[in-house]
Amino acid sequence: MAATLEDVRRTVSGGYRRSCLKLVALGLMVLVCSWHTGLLDLQRMVEGGPALCQLLGEMFPPDFSNMRKWGKPVVDTLCMSVAGTFIALVLSLPVGLLAAGNVAPNRAVYRLARGILNILRSVPELIMGIVFVAAVGFGALPGALALGLHSVGMVGKFFAEAIEHCDPKPVEAIRAVGATRAQTVLYGILPQVMPQLVDTLVYRWEYNFRASTVMGMVGAGGIGFELMASLRIMQYREVSAILLVILVMVTLVDGLGSRIRRKVS
Repeated sequence: MAATLEDVRRTVSGGYRRSCLKLVALGLMVLVCSWHTGLLDLQRMVEGGPALCQLLGEMFPPDFSNMRKWGKPVVDTLCMSVAGTFIALVLSLPVGLLAAGNVAPNRAVYRLARGILNILRSVPELIMGIVFVAAVGFGALPGALALGLHSVGMVGKFFAEAIEHCDPKPVEAIRAVGATRAQTVLYGILPQVMPQLVDTLVYRWEYNFRASTVMGMVGAGGIGFELMASLRIMQYREVSAILLVILVMVTLVDGLGSRIRRKVS
Protein backbone atom coordinates (compact mmCIF):
# COMPACT_ATOMS: atom_id res chain seq x y z
CA MET A 1 0.00 0.00 0.00
CA ALA A 2 2.86 2.38 0.87
CA ALA A 3 4.52 1.73 -2.47
CA THR A 4 1.23 2.36 -4.27
CA LEU A 5 0.70 5.66 -2.44
CA GLU A 6 4.26 6.66 -3.24
CA ASP A 7 3.68 5.93 -6.91
CA VAL A 8 0.54 8.06 -6.87
CA ARG A 9 2.44 10.88 -5.15
CA ARG A 10 5.19 10.76 -7.76
CA THR A 11 2.68 10.70 -10.60
CA VAL A 12 0.79 13.68 -9.22
CA SER A 13 4.02 15.55 -8.51
CA GLY A 14 5.31 14.86 -12.02
CA GLY A 15 2.05 16.06 -13.57
CA TYR A 16 2.15 19.22 -11.43
CA ARG A 17 5.71 19.98 -12.53
CA ARG A 18 4.80 19.48 -16.19
CA SER A 19 1.82 21.79 -15.82
CA CYS A 20 4.03 24.43 -14.20
CA LEU A 21 6.57 24.16 -17.01
CA LYS A 22 3.82 24.57 -19.60
CA LEU A 23 2.49 27.65 -17.80
CA VAL A 24 5.98 29.15 -17.61
CA ALA A 25 6.55 28.49 -21.32
CA LEU A 26 3.18 30.05 -22.14
CA GLY A 27 3.97 33.07 -19.98
CA LEU A 28 7.34 33.54 -21.68
CA MET A 29 5.69 33.37 -25.10
CA VAL A 30 3.16 36.04 -24.07
CA LEU A 31 5.95 38.28 -22.74
CA VAL A 32 8.00 37.90 -25.93
CA CYS A 33 4.97 38.70 -28.12
CA SER A 34 4.09 41.69 -25.93
CA TRP A 35 7.65 43.00 -26.14
CA HIS A 36 7.77 42.47 -29.91
CA THR A 37 4.57 44.46 -30.46
CA GLY A 38 5.68 47.30 -28.17
CA LEU A 39 3.06 46.60 -25.53
CA LEU A 40 5.73 46.80 -22.84
CA ASP A 41 6.98 50.19 -24.06
CA LEU A 42 5.43 52.21 -21.23
CA GLN A 43 6.95 55.50 -22.37
CA ARG A 44 5.33 55.22 -25.77
CA MET A 45 2.02 54.25 -24.20
CA VAL A 46 2.11 57.24 -21.84
CA GLU A 47 3.07 59.66 -24.62
CA GLY A 48 0.07 58.50 -26.67
CA GLY A 49 -2.37 59.35 -23.87
CA PRO A 50 -2.68 63.12 -24.54
CA ALA A 51 -3.24 62.56 -28.28
CA LEU A 52 -5.95 60.01 -27.51
CA CYS A 53 -7.65 62.37 -25.06
CA GLN A 54 -7.53 65.18 -27.64
CA LEU A 55 -9.12 62.94 -30.28
CA LEU A 56 -11.85 61.84 -27.90
CA GLY A 57 -12.50 65.49 -27.02
CA GLU A 58 -12.98 66.29 -30.72
CA MET A 59 -15.53 63.47 -31.04
CA PHE A 60 -17.96 64.91 -28.49
CA PRO A 61 -20.70 65.88 -28.52
CA PRO A 62 -21.83 63.55 -31.35
CA ASP A 63 -23.25 65.26 -34.43
CA PHE A 64 -26.50 63.63 -35.62
CA SER A 65 -27.35 66.37 -38.13
CA ASN A 66 -26.93 63.99 -41.10
CA MET A 67 -28.71 61.07 -39.47
CA ARG A 68 -31.48 60.98 -42.09
CA LYS A 69 -29.08 59.91 -44.82
CA TRP A 70 -27.76 57.02 -42.71
CA GLY A 71 -31.02 55.05 -42.91
CA LYS A 72 -30.32 53.36 -46.24
CA PRO A 73 -26.67 52.51 -45.37
CA VAL A 74 -27.86 50.88 -42.13
CA VAL A 75 -30.42 48.83 -44.07
CA ASP A 76 -27.70 47.91 -46.60
CA THR A 77 -25.47 46.75 -43.75
CA LEU A 78 -28.23 44.61 -42.24
CA CYS A 79 -29.17 43.09 -45.61
CA MET A 80 -25.51 42.48 -46.37
CA SER A 81 -25.11 40.45 -43.17
CA VAL A 82 -28.29 38.43 -43.78
CA ALA A 83 -27.41 37.68 -47.41
CA GLY A 84 -23.85 36.74 -46.48
CA THR A 85 -25.10 34.36 -43.79
CA PHE A 86 -27.53 32.80 -46.27
CA ILE A 87 -24.65 32.20 -48.69
CA ALA A 88 -22.75 30.59 -45.83
CA LEU A 89 -25.70 28.27 -45.08
CA VAL A 90 -26.17 27.19 -48.69
CA LEU A 91 -22.49 26.44 -49.29
CA SER A 92 -21.33 25.36 -45.83
CA LEU A 93 -23.74 22.47 -45.42
CA PRO A 94 -22.62 20.40 -48.46
CA VAL A 95 -18.94 21.28 -48.01
CA GLY A 96 -19.18 20.60 -44.26
CA LEU A 97 -20.72 17.18 -44.93
CA LEU A 98 -17.87 16.30 -47.29
CA ALA A 99 -15.35 17.61 -44.76
CA ALA A 100 -16.68 15.29 -42.03
CA GLY A 101 -14.69 12.07 -41.76
CA ASN A 102 -17.76 9.93 -40.98
CA VAL A 103 -19.69 11.17 -44.04
CA ALA A 104 -17.10 11.85 -46.77
CA PRO A 105 -17.14 9.08 -49.41
CA ASN A 106 -13.34 8.75 -49.41
CA ARG A 107 -10.17 10.33 -48.03
CA ALA A 108 -9.46 12.37 -51.15
CA VAL A 109 -12.84 14.12 -51.02
CA TYR A 110 -12.35 14.71 -47.28
CA ARG A 111 -8.94 16.34 -47.83
CA LEU A 112 -10.25 18.43 -50.74
CA ALA A 113 -13.21 19.72 -48.72
CA ARG A 114 -10.97 20.52 -45.75
CA GLY A 115 -8.56 22.33 -48.06
CA ILE A 116 -11.38 24.48 -49.49
CA LEU A 117 -12.50 25.42 -45.98
CA ASN A 118 -8.93 26.31 -44.99
CA ILE A 119 -8.47 28.52 -48.06
CA LEU A 120 -11.74 30.40 -47.52
CA ARG A 121 -11.00 30.83 -43.83
CA SER A 122 -7.47 32.11 -44.39
CA VAL A 123 -8.41 34.99 -46.73
CA PRO A 124 -9.71 38.01 -44.72
CA GLU A 125 -13.14 39.31 -45.68
CA LEU A 126 -11.70 42.75 -46.42
CA ILE A 127 -9.40 41.24 -49.05
CA MET A 128 -12.35 39.37 -50.54
CA GLY A 129 -14.29 42.63 -50.47
CA ILE A 130 -11.59 44.37 -52.51
CA VAL A 131 -11.62 41.53 -55.04
CA PHE A 132 -15.40 41.54 -55.41
CA VAL A 133 -15.57 45.34 -55.63
CA ALA A 134 -13.15 45.09 -58.55
CA ALA A 135 -15.26 42.30 -60.07
CA VAL A 136 -18.86 43.51 -59.63
CA GLY A 137 -18.47 47.17 -58.67
CA PHE A 138 -19.38 49.18 -55.58
CA GLY A 139 -22.39 48.55 -53.35
CA ALA A 140 -23.74 45.93 -50.99
CA LEU A 141 -23.32 43.02 -53.44
CA PRO A 142 -19.52 42.65 -53.11
CA GLY A 143 -19.88 42.94 -49.33
CA ALA A 144 -22.45 40.14 -49.20
CA LEU A 145 -20.30 37.92 -51.43
CA ALA A 146 -17.17 38.57 -49.38
CA LEU A 147 -18.90 37.94 -46.05
CA GLY A 148 -20.61 34.84 -47.40
CA LEU A 149 -17.53 33.15 -48.82
CA HIS A 150 -15.40 33.98 -45.80
CA SER A 151 -18.15 32.62 -43.55
CA VAL A 152 -18.17 29.33 -45.46
CA GLY A 153 -14.66 28.60 -44.22
CA MET A 154 -15.59 29.01 -40.55
CA VAL A 155 -19.20 27.77 -40.58
CA GLY A 156 -18.29 24.76 -42.72
CA LYS A 157 -15.57 23.79 -40.26
CA PHE A 158 -18.01 23.96 -37.34
CA PHE A 159 -20.53 21.96 -39.33
CA ALA A 160 -17.96 19.27 -40.04
CA GLU A 161 -16.83 19.09 -36.40
CA ALA A 162 -20.42 18.82 -35.18
CA ILE A 163 -21.19 16.05 -37.68
CA GLU A 164 -18.08 14.10 -36.73
CA HIS A 165 -19.04 14.18 -33.03
CA CYS A 166 -22.64 13.06 -33.46
CA ASP A 167 -23.84 9.83 -31.81
CA PRO A 168 -23.05 6.92 -34.19
CA LYS A 169 -25.76 4.59 -32.82
CA PRO A 170 -28.75 6.16 -34.63
CA VAL A 171 -26.67 6.32 -37.80
CA GLU A 172 -25.80 2.64 -37.56
CA ALA A 173 -29.43 1.74 -36.89
CA ILE A 174 -30.61 3.59 -40.01
CA ARG A 175 -27.89 1.98 -42.12
CA ALA A 176 -28.87 -1.44 -40.78
CA VAL A 177 -32.34 -1.15 -42.28
CA GLY A 178 -30.90 -0.45 -45.74
CA ALA A 179 -31.02 3.35 -45.87
CA THR A 180 -29.02 5.11 -48.59
CA ARG A 181 -26.20 7.54 -47.81
CA ALA A 182 -28.51 10.52 -48.37
CA GLN A 183 -31.20 9.02 -46.11
CA THR A 184 -28.62 8.33 -43.43
CA VAL A 185 -27.51 11.96 -43.48
CA LEU A 186 -31.07 13.29 -43.61
CA TYR A 187 -32.57 11.14 -40.83
CA GLY A 188 -29.59 10.01 -38.76
CA ILE A 189 -27.11 12.90 -38.71
CA LEU A 190 -28.88 16.21 -39.38
CA PRO A 191 -31.51 15.84 -36.61
CA GLN A 192 -28.70 15.38 -34.08
CA VAL A 193 -26.61 18.37 -35.15
CA MET A 194 -29.36 20.77 -36.25
CA PRO A 195 -29.43 22.78 -32.97
CA GLN A 196 -25.65 23.25 -33.15
CA LEU A 197 -25.86 24.25 -36.82
CA VAL A 198 -28.53 26.86 -36.14
CA ASP A 199 -26.57 28.15 -33.15
CA THR A 200 -23.44 28.49 -35.29
CA LEU A 201 -25.36 30.28 -38.05
CA VAL A 202 -26.86 32.77 -35.59
CA TYR A 203 -23.45 33.50 -34.10
CA ARG A 204 -22.06 33.98 -37.59
CA TRP A 205 -24.89 36.34 -38.51
CA GLU A 206 -24.05 38.46 -35.47
CA TYR A 207 -20.39 38.47 -36.53
CA ASN A 208 -21.28 39.26 -40.14
CA PHE A 209 -23.26 42.31 -39.07
CA ARG A 210 -20.29 43.65 -37.13
CA ALA A 211 -17.95 42.81 -40.01
CA SER A 212 -20.27 44.38 -42.59
CA THR A 213 -19.90 47.75 -40.84
CA VAL A 214 -16.26 47.85 -41.94
CA MET A 215 -16.82 46.47 -45.44
CA GLY A 216 -17.61 50.02 -46.52
CA MET A 217 -13.96 50.84 -46.04
CA VAL A 218 -13.23 49.01 -49.29
CA GLY A 219 -16.23 50.40 -51.15
CA ALA A 220 -18.69 47.62 -50.34
CA GLY A 221 -21.40 50.00 -49.16
CA GLY A 222 -23.25 50.10 -45.88
CA ILE A 223 -22.82 52.34 -42.88
CA GLY A 224 -19.07 51.69 -42.96
CA PHE A 225 -18.85 53.75 -46.14
CA GLU A 226 -20.38 56.73 -44.32
CA LEU A 227 -17.99 56.18 -41.44
CA MET A 228 -14.97 56.25 -43.72
CA ALA A 229 -16.26 59.34 -45.52
CA SER A 230 -16.51 61.19 -42.20
CA LEU A 231 -13.05 60.01 -41.14
CA ARG A 232 -11.47 61.22 -44.39
CA ILE A 233 -12.71 64.78 -43.85
CA MET A 234 -11.96 64.56 -40.10
CA GLN A 235 -15.56 65.12 -39.00
CA TYR A 236 -14.94 63.37 -35.70
CA ARG A 237 -18.21 64.45 -34.09
CA GLU A 238 -20.07 62.80 -36.96
CA VAL A 239 -17.81 59.76 -36.61
CA SER A 240 -18.84 59.36 -32.96
CA ALA A 241 -22.52 59.67 -33.96
CA ILE A 242 -22.15 56.93 -36.58
CA LEU A 243 -20.33 54.73 -34.06
CA LEU A 244 -23.22 55.15 -31.64
CA VAL A 245 -25.68 54.15 -34.38
CA ILE A 246 -23.56 51.07 -35.09
CA LEU A 247 -23.45 50.26 -31.36
CA VAL A 248 -27.25 50.40 -31.13
CA MET A 249 -27.65 48.18 -34.20
CA VAL A 250 -25.09 45.65 -32.96
CA THR A 251 -26.87 45.51 -29.58
CA LEU A 252 -30.23 44.89 -31.29
CA VAL A 253 -28.78 42.19 -33.53
CA ASP A 254 -27.07 40.46 -30.61
CA GLY A 255 -30.32 40.56 -28.61
CA LEU A 256 -32.29 39.09 -31.51
CA GLY A 257 -29.63 36.41 -31.99
CA SER A 258 -29.83 35.46 -28.29
CA ARG A 259 -33.60 35.10 -28.55
CA ILE A 260 -33.28 32.86 -31.61
CA ARG A 261 -30.73 30.65 -29.85
CA ARG A 262 -33.02 30.28 -26.81
CA LYS A 263 -35.92 29.32 -29.06
CA VAL A 264 -33.81 26.68 -30.83
CA SER A 265 -32.27 25.22 -27.68
